[in-house]
Amino acid sequence: MNQIKSIRKLCFIPLLFLLLFSLSGCASSAEPLQMNGMYFDTIVTIRIWDTSDRSVLEECEKLCQKYENLFSRTIDTSDVSRINQANGQPVTVDQETADLIKTALHYGDLSDGKFDITIAPLSELWNFGHNDGQIPDPAAIEEARSHVNYKNVKVDGTTVQLLDPKAAIDLGAIAKGYIADQLKEYLESAGIKHGLISLGGNTVAIGEKPDGSPFKIGVQKPFAEQNDILTSLDIRNQSVVSSGTYERYFEKDGKIYHHILNPFTGYPYETHLQQVTIISDASVDGDALSTTCFALGLEEGSKLIKSLDEIEAIFVTDDGNIHRVG
Repeated sequence: MNQIKSIRKLCFIPLLFLLLFSLSGCASSAEPLQMNGMYFDTIVTIRIWDTSDRSVLEECEKLCQKYENLFSRTIDTSDVSRINQANGQPVTVDQETADLIKTALHYGDLSDGKFDITIAPLSELWNFGHNDGQIPDPAAIEEARSHVNYKNVKVDGTTVQLLDPKAAIDLGAIAKGYIADQLKEYLESAGIKHGLISLGGNTVAIGEKPDGSPFKIGVQKPFAEQNDILTSLDIRNQSVVSSGTYERYFEKDGKIYHHILNPFTGYPYETHLQQVTIISDASVDGDALSTTCFALGLEEGSKLIKSLDEIEAIFVTDDGNIHRVG
């Protein structure tokens, strides 16, 4: 019998933050302003202090809408959709789209192709958001896999071209990190010194809590049925991003098939990891590295983290052990 589970990043960390924050308290009597919205198939929550002007949060909503209309793979008029629908022809895009794609290609190089934004043909085939427990036909997997190669993405200024007409881009493994960074940049420019931004599994702190203490962020225990905390992190002005097998998956014949797909095999990665959490200054780096390190596995992922400045990682292996690196 198949056990089907679809768990997204959108639910856990923001709820945990609210829980941990309320338990730890705050010396300031001022209540934060809060925005909740649904963008990028994710619950977006922003809490800010230092202002009573709700137009600041309204501007954040406009930014979310802007980036969804640029980066979404499911909005026909987005930059990403126009690239995917162009049958290999060059497409002029927004400068930010071009910049984000170039950043993603850098992580493709850094991971020797294990992080690949042209994973879309395989993602569409597996369709973990709505999969009823069916493993795609091997021939279909091989056909989709043959069109996955990030080196077929060419960026020249604001022009993007897919050298394989059947290739397709999916920025889901990096876009939320970039957007969180842009929201933080805007809020800081608006005078916000204390705040928290959550886009599903991406959490970004602006400064610290108004009383001077760090924000306390809970990290989910993989496959927990409720909001069980694996560990908690104290952060100031940093990003925390988690990726894991428990986010979107189904179980068939005792084996878990999860959404983090191997571009070389067409099947979910098998690296003996359940989760990777990255603590970094920039959320775009944390987003890409959480997937990259999951793909690399504990040993190679740890080597990568140790080679990078100001990056920390928590690896959770499939035996339940926690490994802190950096």
